[in-house]
This record gives sequence, C-alpha cells and structure tokens, in this order.
Amino acid sequence: MIRAVVDRFYANAREDELVGPVFKAAVPDQRWQAHLDTIVDFWSSVLLGTRRYDGRPLRKHLMLPELQDVQFRRWLALFRQTVEEVCPPDLAAFWVDRSERIGNSFRISVRMHNGDDVTGLRPLEREVLP
Repeated sequence: MIRAVVDRFYANAREDELVGPVFKAAVPDQRWQAHLDTIVDFWSSVLLGTRRYDGRPLRKHLMLPELQDVQFRRWLALFRQTVEEVCPPDLAAFWVDRSERIGNSFRISVRMHNGDDVTGLRPLEREVLP
C-alpha cells in the first residue's frame, strides 16, 4: 500500500503546476526511481517502524529556496487526496495526520532557515482540491 500511495502521489505531484517544478528541479529524471524507493523506505519507517530509512530529509528540503507555504499546502492536499483514494479510512486518517505533522514541521524549519519570524506561525490551513 505504501508503494501504491508513493507512486500515485508523486506521479500526480510531478505534473502539478505548483509542486511539479520543485520536484523536477530537485530530482533529475534518471534519479527519479531511486528517489521513489527512498520515499517508500521513509514512509515504511514512519508508519511501520521498519527503520528502512535512516536519512535526514529536512536537510534536502532546506536547500530548496522556492519552497513556500503555497507549495507545502498543495503537497499536503495532493498527498491527502491520494491517501484517501488508496487507503481504508482509518489508515488514511493516520497517514494524513503524520504527513501534516511532518509537513508543518518542515515548513517551520524552512521558514526559520530563510530567516523568517515563525513565532506567530500557525499550522497550514488545508487546501481543498477540485
């Protein structure tokens, strides 16, 4: 199920007008499958505690100067939509909760890294996709 979510989500995300350019600039086509495999390992570790992933994903996101709230919001909306389509409701809710926590944490870290004042920053409001 993790592989199905990752493959579907990233296929859609790469074509999205807001987050697609970020992915295409950061991960060249020849590295795309390896990137997906790493993301599967990441979610396997987060959701199942498998310890298949031992990287530091935040560091890579800090190096993406174009990341702003609008991209985080869209990423989370697309991810939520994919998870809700692929997973049973209880698992989808669990996965959405984890993704939103991670996404908001990364967002705060990116904003701090860029020198923004994050003291009054509230969690992102959910974007509703058509």
